[in-house]
Amino acid sequence: MSTEHPIINETLPESEIDEIDEVEAFAFEAAPIELILSEDDCGERLDKVLSRMVPQYSRSRIQQWIEGGHVTVDGLPARGKSTVLGDEVVVIAPQAAPDEHAYSPEAIDFPVVYEDDTILVIDKPAGLVVHPGAGNWSGTLLNGLLHRLPALGGVPRAGIVHRLDKETSGLMVVAKTLEAQTDLVRQLQARTVRREYLALVWGQPLLNGKVETSIGRHPRDRIKMAVSENLTAKPALTHFHRLATGLLDGRPVSLMLCQLETGRTHQIRVHMHSIGFALVGDAMYGKAHLVSVFRRQALHAFKLGLIHPESGEDCAWTAALPEDFAELLARSGIEAPL
Repeated sequence: MSTEHPIINETLPESEIDEIDEVEAFAFEAAPIELILSEDDCGERLDKVLSRMVPQYSRSRIQQWIEGGHVTVDGLPARGKSTVLGDEVVVIAPQAAPDEHAYSPEAIDFPVVYEDDTILVIDKPAGLVVHPGAGNWSGTLLNGLLHRLPALGGVPRAGIVHRLDKETSGLMVVAKTLEAQTDLVRQLQARTVRREYLALVWGQPLLNGKVETSIGRHPRDRIKMAVSENLTAKPALTHFHRLATGLLDGRPVSLMLCQLETGRTHQIRVHMHSIGFALVGDAMYGKAHLVSVFRRQALHAFKLGLIHPESGEDCAWTAALPEDFAELLARSGIEAPL
């Protein structure tokens, strides 16, 4: 662990938007429930009757099972919003909701840069989702943390205090105690946690500059973010510095050092795209015909600095470029800075 002067500031990031994958099936053992309706139920909606007869499950859950074909009436699949006549035989095959296994320990591999009794600093590999969410209810960093450190089950979000996008690699800090988590969250809110990112972008931006525009949900694509003047958009500020230039498949590219003063979802990706310099490999914000040159957005959180929650020491760590990013720079004729 080394000491170093502050690098940059950043606020507490919002929830990341993970790329949508198919929801995985989970093992769930529950015996089928067989019910015989009565004449008193005649004329009522099936989901309402069932929610009254099996109160251990919510009405919305029962509606999901009906829509998913897991409820039969007299041997036939139940129809949504159907009414009952009475005396029908209904069979329910209970299904687990995907999020019921979101906080289960799983053996997920991730490199550890530093660890003590208070914090854990990891170098998140690209492709690893940080926190369970829609489309990614298992196989996340959170699941891996609970497997490595079962005691994190007693800390909210398993000690996670900030996030990186699924396909962004680099450094993250995890709190091992509730006290450390509270302290780190306060540091993020006070903008004393420092992070620097390396990004390879298409084109040649100015040597130095900043983007100061609010970011909100894209008006037509809800999984994307965009520069916005909507009242719900949040202020965001990104500083950038051009480190080197090169050519990738005959097109100019630039290696950028990006520093954040806010931590909005997809901030670097959205801000660089907004000024005409999309990240190489960014399938969400980049140009479609250029995505194939790299399998993910070329973004790496290479430096992390903070005040140790217990000792008060000013600490900083760096993470070398992952192999795929280093190879990408080599193809571009740019010498890797790490």
